[in-house]
Amino acid sequence: MKLDPFYLIVDSAAWIGRLVPLGVKLVQLRIKEMDVAGLREEIIEAKHICAEHDCQLIVNDHWRLAIETDCDFIHLGQEDLAEADLDAIRAAGLKLGISTHDGAELRTALAAKPDYVALGPVYPTILKKMRWRPQGLDRLADWRKRVGDVPLVAIGGLNPERLPGVFAAGADSAAVVTDITLNADPEARAREWLAATAQWR
Repeated sequence: MKLDPFYLIVDSAAWIGRLVPLGVKLVQLRIKEMDVAGLREEIIEAKHICAEHDCQLIVNDHWRLAIETDCDFIHLGQEDLAEADLDAIRAAGLKLGISTHDGAELRTALAAKPDYVALGPVYPTILKKMRWRPQGLDRLADWRKRVGDVPLVAIGGLNPERLPGVFAAGADSAAVVTDITLNADPEARAREWLAATAQWR
């Protein structure tokens, strides 16, 4: 499986509606605090927008709703992975991405036979408070060796200027949240990312 090198992560279907039409081909809907009915509506709307623009939608965490709404890709953190029904996920035909931060988590992730593994934070990040220090490019290169043919996603503190090093270290895709969503002009910044990742597409 080949991932697009530009992996956008946003927290609403409204963001997907703003940015996916610009040419984004890989997006994760990551909503942490919302009731089930609201989540279902957000996922359905995001799925509709992505289908219109030939963009791969990945649903974060909410694997039951992803199955219910007939999505085809989910992403799980380690805590969610521990509680998820992997047999049900696979039976529904969903592809699976998993977050990792250390060697133990990587072993857990690889045992689940994921469709990609994410490593973060590569650089300091303001997205959320983490107990892990920045992983750096050497750790990313080490993960590249350890995961073999499994696609590798880099996340945390990324910007277009850091992409050459990230891809040289072995990442297949670079995930981004705040560098775009907190930018004064998110659409313009997304276009910069699209242009900066074009050579790896």
